[in-house]
Amino acid sequence: MKISYNWLKQFIQTDKTPDELSRILTAIGLEVESLEKVQAIPGGLEGLVIGFVKECGQHPNADRLRITKVDVGSGEDLQIVCGAANVAAGQKVVVATVGTTVHPLKGEPFKINKSKIRGEESQGMICAEDEVGLGESHEGIMELAADAEVGSLAKDYFKVTDDYLYEIGLTPNRADAASHLGTARDIAAFLKIEIIKPDVSAFKVDNQSLTIPVEVENAAAAPRYSGLTISGIHVTESPKWLKEKLAVIGIRSINNIVDVTNYVLHGLGQPMHAFDADAITGGKVVVKTGLEGVTFKTLDDADRKLSADDLMICNAEEPMCIAGVFGGAKSGVSEATKNIFLESAYFNPVSVRKTSKRFGLKTDASFRFERGTDPDITVFALKYAALLIKEVAGGSISSQISDFYPAPVAPFEVELSYEHVDRLIGKQIPHGEIKAIVAALDIQITGETAEGLSLKVPPYRVDVTRDVDVIEEILRIYGYNNIEIPTQIRASLNTSGRPDKDTVQNTISDLLSANGFNEILSNSLTKSAYAENIDEAVKILNPLSSDLDIMRQTLLYSGLEAVAYNQNRRNADLKFYEFGKTYNLREEKYVENSRFAIFLIGAKQNENWNAKTTAATFYNLKAIVDGLMERLNVNDFTIEDTADVNFAYGLKYNRGNKTLVSFGAVSKAALKKADIDKEVFYADFNFDVLLNLVKKNKIVYQEVSKFPAVRRDLSMLIDQAVSFEQLKTIAQKTERKLLKGVNVFDVYQGDKLPEGKKSYALSFVIQDEEKTLTDKTIDAVMQKLIYNFGKEAGAEIRK
Repeated sequence: MKISYNWLKQFIQTDKTPDELSRILTAIGLEVESLEKVQAIPGGLEGLVIGFVKECGQHPNADRLRITKVDVGSGEDLQIVCGAANVAAGQKVVVATVGTTVHPLKGEPFKINKSKIRGEESQGMICAEDEVGLGESHEGIMELAADAEVGSLAKDYFKVTDDYLYEIGLTPNRADAASHLGTARDIAAFLKIEIIKPDVSAFKVDNQSLTIPVEVENAAAAPRYSGLTISGIHVTESPKWLKEKLAVIGIRSINNIVDVTNYVLHGLGQPMHAFDADAITGGKVVVKTGLEGVTFKTLDDADRKLSADDLMICNAEEPMCIAGVFGGAKSGVSEATKNIFLESAYFNPVSVRKTSKRFGLKTDASFRFERGTDPDITVFALKYAALLIKEVAGGSISSQISDFYPAPVAPFEVELSYEHVDRLIGKQIPHGEIKAIVAALDIQITGETAEGLSLKVPPYRVDVTRDVDVIEEILRIYGYNNIEIPTQIRASLNTSGRPDKDTVQNTISDLLSANGFNEILSNSLTKSAYAENIDEAVKILNPLSSDLDIMRQTLLYSGLEAVAYNQNRRNADLKFYEFGKTYNLREEKYVENSRFAIFLIGAKQNENWNAKTTAATFYNLKAIVDGLMERLNVNDFTIEDTADVNFAYGLKYNRGNKTLVSFGAVSKAALKKADIDKEVFYADFNFDVLLNLVKKNKIVYQEVSKFPAVRRDLSMLIDQAVSFEQLKTIAQKTERKLLKGVNVFDVYQGDKLPEGKKSYALSFVIQDEEKTLTDKTIDAVMQKLIYNFGKEAGAEIRK
């Protein structure tokens, strides 16, 4: 949300600087994400002064140039060469002195330097309006009024003021602050000053020559609807002050009528709409639903098919506007409009939200109506807008205010306990200060006892409905920084099992980060194109977009999107990990699982002078996975090939019927969905299962053996289908006590071997922790291994 500093000061009187107000806004919950200086005219006319042309003569070397002597109030006249046909002695002009940077309406800014033009010295420039951004005319220099003060600043003469723009990260619950008035209310409460509302005392009905009755058929969708007519207006360009006010907050000027409605919207927070009164067929306005299947053309010339639930503003024959969302093409204000019907309403937030979502239309009006506007400000805003329209477009107010409000929205009644305030805030705030803050927040105190207050919260504060909400408001205005940090901390012992989830997660994070991985955090919402099983997907009922319409079923695609984002920015060597949750709908029950994922892409290490850069492989990922399993002391698992469609190839580690981790190369189909053309290695861990295993594991210290270990090697010829894991399993079953380690240290496949065969060289570490091994014992172990390798794996021992 954009807020103008100068506009804000129309509602409050304060000498706080823009920076000071920025800190105040952030402290009271309206976080200022950025603050920037804004100039209504580029350059702000800095360095330009008012000058007086004392002399003007012909340039000796150019027919179209003049040599002038200009007094700029410095005590020394400047000689300036000027090419404008209308320059003459006796004029008051705008002068850009040497060193000034000029910002023309078109083209790049340029600096004025002392120069020679056709042999004559020139000490500045006499300006045309387009040369300094004041207008589009380039027919000649600007001739100022005779009372312009020589030497004064041009920005003062033209009343150009700098402004400051706040970008506020407005949270969804703070609809009341979605305007300059709403923001000013919070500042006023904090600074304990008064709010200055626009004066509408001059409002009066000029005549009743154009009365347009209003019928509201659906009061639930339109609890309040106010309107009036203004006749004899002139739709033209808005005055400079109005265009500048809107330009600062990024609103493009349309015409004086539409600009006024936008000005009231952003000033007071009340959306408004102006209809061409002569286009209201039948001379009446009907607010209703039930137009199922009717096609309606909106202002953007799009045809939209209505549903029975869409609230529409209609004339006697057809719809004119989607209530609270978007206007219609036929009834909008144009240059030919002479009479208008001005609408100011309070619409049901749910009704507007559903219609806005269904049509995919997001407007400034729907943004506010969806979150809840002030039902009590509609008439005030109507009077204010009518007075502004008369000021900028002329005309006369030609009807009484029509105000449909059969069931006024009641304020929220809240009982506030002082004891509850002290307990939640953690500090005893004086009761008088609590009452002062509550009153400053426009909350009415209807009763008081020694224990607390009875309150009525205005309906525009849609987020303050309970005592805890009021306490939050009190703390917000009192100041979080005013709550002292206690010198003592009291805590109860946690009896939950150890290690807890956070400890395990931190252990994993520390290990991965130490190995060069970066943690990523992705949105749990994703697009249905990524769904592994769309029937089990958790679908969003009111998706923000088609790219965020389901909850993710895997961490794969959010990680691939991060990979694609980096690779598109020439960051190709990536190591990522992410902790997150996945969501599924199974047997009509929502299932939520904790998982973490690892992504490995590109080179396995950074480029170095003493090592060749090599691409990461499946085995680099396997080393990381095995290192994690070892660090978590999870080692009793089985290994098999993964059949997951997300992998081109890979493995999975199982404990019983549960998979601990699946890892490998991502399939081409998955890479294509994320628009990636490089190989990506990915590991998907079931964090819930791992966590349960870690909690059950017990690490027991074992004394280092006093007896030496012995290594023996075997080279064997085996079928290509036989894996090392199979051989390792055979070895471990053969000798459970003495065999301490098995490793493959050489693999050979080539034309020197029989077809379908490969050669493995395995090392075996044998150790007896109670005595020194003898050759006889070692040979017996090796003979058993050779026999079982031949029997179970068809291995032939090579010599």
